[in-house]
Amino acid sequence: NRPSPLQRAFQLEKAIGVNSDRVKIYFKCEFVSPTGSHKTNTAIAQSYYGKMEGTKGFATETGAGQWGSALSMANTMMGLKTKVFQVRASYNDKPGRRVMMQNFGAELHPSPSNITQTGQIFYSKNPNHPGSLGIAISEAVEAAMTTPGYKYALGSVLDFVLLHQTVIGLEAKIQMSKIGETPTMIMGAIGGGSNFAGLSFPYIKDKLTGDNPNLDFIGVEPYACPSLSKGKYTWDYGDSAKMAPIVKMYSLGANFVPPTVHAGGLRYHGAAPLVSMLKHHKIMDSVMVHQTKTIEAGILMARTEGILPAVETNHVIAAVIDKAVEAQENGQKSTILFNFSGHGYFDTHAYESYHAGTLVDYEYPDAAIQQAMRDFPDIDESKI
Repeated sequence: NRPSPLQRAFQLEKAIGVNSDRVKIYFKCEFVSPTGSHKTNTAIAQSYYGKMEGTKGFATETGAGQWGSALSMANTMMGLKTKVFQVRASYNDKPGRRVMMQNFGAELHPSPSNITQTGQIFYSKNPNHPGSLGIAISEAVEAAMTTPGYKYALGSVLDFVLLHQTVIGLEAKIQMSKIGETPTMIMGAIGGGSNFAGLSFPYIKDKLTGDNPNLDFIGVEPYACPSLSKGKYTWDYGDSAKMAPIVKMYSLGANFVPPTVHAGGLRYHGAAPLVSMLKHHKIMDSVMVHQTKTIEAGILMARTEGILPAVETNHVIAAVIDKAVEAQENGQKSTILFNFSGHGYFDTHAYESYHAGTLVDYEYPDAAIQQAMRDFPDIDESKI
């Protein structure tokens, strides 16, 4: 399915009232992949190399289920087994993704579970614990360590995952060049950071070398889990049980458990170290959006462009609309390119809640964020 299409959002531009000669919106269509999101790009690579190394299977975590379904598909094609620990909130809310993973042969567990020591810590206190990606990562790492022939696979955050995803931006640069367009702003939703990095990283060089010095990069987060926007740039664990390596990133703390918003793929306490470094050095910026606004943006996208977005993708669409309207009001020329990371045909519960009037916005209190950030590891960088 590569290259994935590049599409201009003509009807969306018209609906929000921007001048199509001055403000243009383009998006990279990663929803055309076999499992409906960009996650397949790294799943196939990790599964292939695991097969070459004689791996029997992989254990992993997943939030909304895009990564879990992508790895399950790749592994079954390679003849490998898959254990998936899915954040319980998404396990309950997204049965379609759950069934997809099972169809691809995955052994699926809601997280926190009672089958790992890590999971039992949380499960014993609350069998209905909503879970978090940090907890699910800990369970997957433990499962990989205790299951003979298994390795751990990760769908975001780490450098190699972001590198696999740069196929998105490399293709986009060629496609944009062929139609004589140069983006002035590149945007993507951020949970761990791989879909944002996949589109933006091939363009970073243009900004740093001066070929496109005014190019802006913007990551979009939920108010409920604002790792880049409100987190601290420091050393932290990538998982709740503190089994994974310590990395330097923007983090809300490994103990942070975000509320059960519908964007399960964005409920991660940290951001990729490479993305965090870009934010720290002011090469990119981040913005936050509320849940209701994102669903409204997704519905508008569906009604104008005919594609129902994933709830995670809705975050960037909402921010793109804001930036396009802002450029129009300020009389600026703007060519916005964003990553349409996945479709939402398994996310109907979120849309159902909106139409039923039960969808609520949640902004994590600053005091609670500060409390979660009190337990960072003490690292002396002079000794590294």
